[in-house]
Amino acid sequence: MGATDPLELDPERMRALGYRTVDALVEWLNDPEAPPLRRATPDEMAERLGGAEATSFDDALATLFRDVLPFASRGAHPRFFAYVPFAGTWPGALGDFVASACNVYAGSWQEGAGPTQLELELLHRFKDWVGYPRSASGSLVSGGSMANLTAIACARESSVGSMRDDLVIYASDQTHSSVARGARVLGFRPDQLRVLPVDSEQRLELATLADAVAADERAGRRPFLVVANAGATSTGAVDPVAELAGFCRDRALWLHVDAAYGGFAVLTERGRAQLGDLSEAHSICLDPHKWLYQPYECGCLLVRDGDALRRAFEVSSDYLRDAEAAQGYVNFADYGLQLSRTSRAFKLWLSLSTFGVDAFRAAIDRTLDLAEHARGLIEASDALELVAKPSLGVVCFRRRGHDTDELVAALEASGLGLISSTRVDGRAAMRLCILSHTTTERDVEQVLAFLERAEPVEAATKRDPHATLTTTVPLFARLEPAETDALAGAGRVQDVAPGEHIVERWDTSRDFFVLERGLADVVVEGTHVTTLRAGDHFGEIAALEWSAGFARSRAATVVARDDVRVRVLDPATLQSLLARFPRLEDELRRSAHERLRRAR
Repeated sequence: MGATDPLELDPERMRALGYRTVDALVEWLNDPEAPPLRRATPDEMAERLGGAEATSFDDALATLFRDVLPFASRGAHPRFFAYVPFAGTWPGALGDFVASACNVYAGSWQEGAGPTQLELELLHRFKDWVGYPRSASGSLVSGGSMANLTAIACARESSVGSMRDDLVIYASDQTHSSVARGARVLGFRPDQLRVLPVDSEQRLELATLADAVAADERAGRRPFLVVANAGATSTGAVDPVAELAGFCRDRALWLHVDAAYGGFAVLTERGRAQLGDLSEAHSICLDPHKWLYQPYECGCLLVRDGDALRRAFEVSSDYLRDAEAAQGYVNFADYGLQLSRTSRAFKLWLSLSTFGVDAFRAAIDRTLDLAEHARGLIEASDALELVAKPSLGVVCFRRRGHDTDELVAALEASGLGLISSTRVDGRAAMRLCILSHTTTERDVEQVLAFLERAEPVEAATKRDPHATLTTTVPLFARLEPAETDALAGAGRVQDVAPGEHIVERWDTSRDFFVLERGLADVVVEGTHVTTLRAGDHFGEIAALEWSAGFARSRAATVVARDDVRVRVLDPATLQSLLARFPRLEDELRRSAHERLRRAR
């Protein structure tokens, strides 16, 4: 008699466990009293789960719903407005269940002809929606971060081949941090990613891009990739994709559009009008787990050149010879980094088939309506004010005279809702991202009404560290004595002769300067912007880290008018000071954004 399978369950037991799991899930998903977020400290979680063991499936399931799931955010909560909400659908969850239960492998045609064809059919739909030809290629990936990394690798391989020291990527300071992370992972140094300033609507201007590209070409560098936003995560901003596409076409640059957040708004008339024509981009990042309401994980990369993605990633191995794709066959393992990959198509297929595309279109339109409703309420409020033009479903605002962080914390503590904070032009702001298909007008009204009335602890007695900031008061006047002493005594002293350039616009250096003696002129494209005097500072735009070790490019040229003495702080020295004096970093970031506005 053969040995029995120690991990086998009979069909009746499988059904029983499945029924109990579904019942528990339905109850958890429909709990009207649950807050959008419930936090816990490491000690609290260790007390609940440290050394925990379950003696049966039922015990383990009970632990999940008692000690694990309650301490996680609920992205489908109707008043979850933080980050980008992740409100999934039940058919999507069942699709993941099917893919997991069947342990589907979707990396090769040989082992997954059905899953592969299903993914291809869904990708064809996405191509149609963004205006790509059927000959374009793509892949479903884990999310926007992986899509952006894959796009950068594809662009480099298609444009120049292997890594080179002279390559330069261009992105705005509204670009998602995953672009910086992907560039760093792929070996790009800090001076190879140009982080460019944006206009008053948080968009990358063509003139700024053209000037930066020209400066790099004069310096012998190789511009090759531009990253545009079609719904920036922080503000919802949409770059002028059509203008950027024309420039990239003329200069033989690869244009990648990060539409992870906003891309599926193309399903609606208003969304398509805001996004413009995406079809001229070389590649597009999309996230079905955002505005297509799929469970994590589900991202997408589309590439207009149908062969470029495969050429960038296809690698042959002896042990995979049997699975290598013949002509006309697709192995998705050849279109990205993952060899082991399940099917993310099942959940999309079941969701779209259950509800139909029109239902998703209506859900997106409804959230755009709610964003307009929020805008109207804020504009009519005596306490609240907009700080950026609302775009897509993102509305950024503040409450006059109140601390943003404390208001965000007060809302979370109330259990009523959840919002996140961001920075707009260097100042803290509250941010509503209205995306969930569960949200109503009443939900928006309740959250804004709370933020109008809430009194954060000690908010009335706290001093706004930015209140005295003007373009004429030097940084030192706004610092505490200890901060001033530390800054004045750090770094090295450098003397500069009249007419000598201290820094150049688009220069890749990252030093920070304090003017100790003399006068210096700030110049942008030949136009005098301002004159610096003893006690003034400059260079903070490039000195402050943007993300993942990358920094913004220098926004202006500074020229000595007479004999000048400056104190120079290299990035390491400045970072050590900022670690000691967090308020100094806040002041410098505010100053940097003030300068960026004047440099545009």
